[in-house]
Amino acid sequence: MTSTPATPTPTVAPAPFSRIKIRTAALVFCGHDVALIRRDRADSTHYTPPGGNVEDGEDLREALRRELAEELDLDIDQAEGGELLWVVDQRVTRPGPTPPPRKLHLIHRFHITPELRDALAEQELDELPDGSHEVGVIEWVDYRKAAGLPIFPPIGPALAALTDPHATITDAALDAVTDETYTWV
Repeated sequence: MTSTPATPTPTVAPAPFSRIKIRTAALVFCGHDVALIRRDRADSTHYTPPGGNVEDGEDLREALRRELAEELDLDIDQAEGGELLWVVDQRVTRPGPTPPPRKLHLIHRFHITPELRDALAEQELDELPDGSHEVGVIEWVDYRKAAGLPIFPPIGPALAALTDPHATITDAALDAVTDETYTWV
């Protein structure tokens, strides 16, 4: 009996947004100031709340703990709060060969003392695919001025609209970020 060789199955790239990634992040307040990471690039500057992608099998709270330790040198046990503030659903086409994932941004809120703030990192190194690092500057910004900043996900207007840093949030879902509402830079 002779067997015929198996015909290779063509590899099909996943459809855009068919994969879901979760990014956990935090708005860390010290009084009216909030920590944001500023990234200066050749043709743009943008800000992000400290945080990052949840790794496969990682607990959400532990991912947040890890990311804030890596980026701010913050031990969340020394901060007050930690509640989920906002969720942002991102479905934005981006450049590159890999189809973009759908990303859920889980944004938490913490409050720290001025003494703890003085001990935190002043910059964050983000590893790039080639092994080099992009430097992000930890910038403390008056949250009421956030509406005018290029923050991603685009939470600036919601952040600036808080009546105070401890304001109660009744709806954690912010508007989705899609190709109709955002252009990838």
